[in-house]
Amino acid sequence: MAVDQRGLLARLVKELVRLPGIGQKSAQRLAFHVLKAEREDALRLADAIRAVKDGLTFCRQCRNIAEGELCEFCLDPKRDRTKILVVEEPSTIYAIERAAGYRGLYHVLLGALSPLDGVGPGDIRAEELVERVKAGGIDEVILATNPTIEGEATAIYLTRLLKPFGVRVSRIAYGIPVGMDIDYADEVTLLKSIEGRRDL
Repeated sequence: MAVDQRGLLARLVKELVRLPGIGQKSAQRLAFHVLKAEREDALRLADAIRAVKDGLTFCRQCRNIAEGELCEFCLDPKRDRTKILVVEEPSTIYAIERAAGYRGLYHVLLGALSPLDGVGPGDIRAEELVERVKAGGIDEVILATNPTIEGEATAIYLTRLLKPFGVRVSRIAYGIPVGMDIDYADEVTLLKSIEGRRDL
């Protein structure tokens, strides 16, 4: 029995459309690229995806992406361990690292407060952040949540949680336009936002 080739291609397009930022036309272009690629190239891509799913996890300390128990930043002895920069998603860390101006540690919330979407305080990694601050040695927590309603609500919530511990809590400056994800900011704007942070 012959396999419907259009069905297989349609399945690939359907899966690619599920990726962020990929619309129907982009998915079709990518699907045809995979189809025309050498078999070894396509299998190498498939193996890389499988390796990411099988080999990556979240850092035990900061919740960034890691290949072992701790991520590269938590393992780096040259990082300033008195500062923690809090972000919503791991992808934001790499945007900040490209700016090359921050050398402290990170904490990833894996989300932001959004009551309308059913995301409450128990759904973000706030308690783990509090535990890190309670353990001592932290002088400042820099809140780099996105400048959205959800990001602002999360920053206010975290400030209330952390203030009783006597740690400085600051917020990155508004060099980043309101409503824009930090991941898409250019390096200079991002660096200026971190440098111009303010106390809350």
